[in-house]
Amino acid sequence: MSAWRVATALLRKDLRAEWRTKDVSTAILLFGFTIAVSFAFAFKPTPDEARLIAGGLLWLGFLFSAVLGLNRGFARETANNCLEALRLAPADPGSLYLGKLLSNLLLLLLAELVLLPVFGVFFNLTLWARPGWLLLILLLGTWGVAALGTLFSAVSANTRMQELMLPLLLLPLTVPVLVAAVDLTTLLLAGRPMSEGGLQFRLLAGFDIIFTLLCWLLFGYVLEE
Repeated sequence: MSAWRVATALLRKDLRAEWRTKDVSTAILLFGFTIAVSFAFAFKPTPDEARLIAGGLLWLGFLFSAVLGLNRGFARETANNCLEALRLAPADPGSLYLGKLLSNLLLLLLAELVLLPVFGVFFNLTLWARPGWLLLILLLGTWGVAALGTLFSAVSANTRMQELMLPLLLLPLTVPVLVAAVDLTTLLLAGRPMSEGGLQFRLLAGFDIIFTLLCWLLFGYVLEE
């Protein structure tokens, strides 16, 4: 089977399972909503202060919610011994990684689009003034988190401390993504020209491409462990 056919088949399987159970999306949305409410009541920012700090709070909420969702990335496979079947499948391990990456990326992006209005209401922000730039920042930032998170969720899937292992592995390595995404979101909310964020855009794009390729190449070794 071609790599793309395997990846899309795995993507369809994950999306069908999520449509039936909604366990990952529900957990992400509830956790993200809780974070938004907690931040709003903890900081109580003025409109000017909100534009300065909302980018950081927004991406912290997205990151912590993503960790919760990514922790469930291989839960179905380990619970039903499907991970062993994936190891034995006559397919390139990289295609399995791509399928999981696509499903994680899509679920995280959909959850973020639902959570954006929640943050906008609680922080009194106009988030959709420049929707194209906003969607690009979301895509690049979430791609980096999902690329690493997909690999590390497979690493931690068979460990006793799965819920603790994934954030320990993932959070330190996503600091460049978080910093660049926060800077770009702050520029966007402040109404400043996005040309000022050229370095951050290049950092996000380079991080996404490099780590996606590395994780794709290493995924076979992760499955063998």
